[in-house]
Amino acid sequence: MRRRSLFAACSAHAVHDGLTDAIYVLLPLWQAQFSISYAMVGLLRGSYSGVMAGCQLMAGRLARRWGRKRLLVGGTALAGLAYLVASQAGGMGWLLFALVLGGLGASTQHPLASSLVADSHEGGKVKEALSHYNFAGDIGKTLIPGLVGLLLAAASWQAGAGLLGVIGVASAALLWRLIPSDAQLRAAQRKSSARGAGAARGGMWALLSTGTIDSAVRMGFLTFLPFLLQDKGAGAAGIGVALSLLFVGGAFGKLLCGYLGARVGMMKTVWLTEATTSLCILLAVWLPLSWLMAMLPLLGLALNGTSSVLYGAVPELAGADRRDHAFALFYTGTIGAGALSPVLFGRLGDLAGITAALEVLAAVLLLTLPLSWVVQKNLE
Repeated sequence: MRRRSLFAACSAHAVHDGLTDAIYVLLPLWQAQFSISYAMVGLLRGSYSGVMAGCQLMAGRLARRWGRKRLLVGGTALAGLAYLVASQAGGMGWLLFALVLGGLGASTQHPLASSLVADSHEGGKVKEALSHYNFAGDIGKTLIPGLVGLLLAAASWQAGAGLLGVIGVASAALLWRLIPSDAQLRAAQRKSSARGAGAARGGMWALLSTGTIDSAVRMGFLTFLPFLLQDKGAGAAGIGVALSLLFVGGAFGKLLCGYLGARVGMMKTVWLTEATTSLCILLAVWLPLSWLMAMLPLLGLALNGTSSVLYGAVPELAGADRRDHAFALFYTGTIGAGALSPVLFGRLGDLAGITAALEVLAAVLLLTLPLSWVVQKNLE
């Protein structure tokens, strides 16, 4: 039951994160196809993640009525269907509708799959299991955008979107077989609540603020990285490879930062990763393409690694009896910030240029340092 639940959650995370981040490969092609501004590019990206963030609390409530398994499988199928609709889009209206539809389907994954992992593991094994769950998401981010980027070297963006749709629908069928029945999930949840840790702690607001800033900077940077690469001479295939390099580093960052967080503490790990990320963003702006490509794994390690430490603190701060709500709240805040960030920094990019927008992102990220200190105080 425990291994099956973890494997199902990891599979869902890999597929959904891969579908979500494949948008970054398609954004420059959509900009050229529909002649849109950077602000509109941010709106396209933000519409997907905004709906995903805004509907997560609702997904938690609906899961109690309709069942976690049914809702997670249905959401995965809807995310795949959205890409099939996008592949047929002839204008911005249909494309925007498809991305909103995809965000609605994606809203089921984070709160339900995270709770599935937490409910089936106990004590210190919760953090270890969540680390594997987060690692699986970056595997999806590495493989699926890279696959689409290679396909786009020989085919149209419509073919790439169609492939993403097929992946989503096929994965929904697989998840239906993998996810344990709702009766088994409820039994595991009762067992987890009975054995779980005691009273809730404070500091959730600081953790949420830290995660919100980290997510806003990460999504803002990822949105404009393809355009930065394009300005330095990279093509569609090169952008796909660059994102794969970034996410390979991010995948290992999830495991490495989980290891560091357990041994040197959450605050020291966050300080190390966020300071490194801020410096690497500045270097990405200044370095030539070849040096930037070589640096991307390190940038990905720091950029994505922080979230693994933050996710692992959610069950400890919230307590077992409020775990579902805490995960939904945390993901709503972080993904909501990720949805708003591309729009705001897209507007800044239109006014001052991509370079200035990225430099502001690097500065904003340093606000996480004092906030992580507050979180650490509440963990002691």
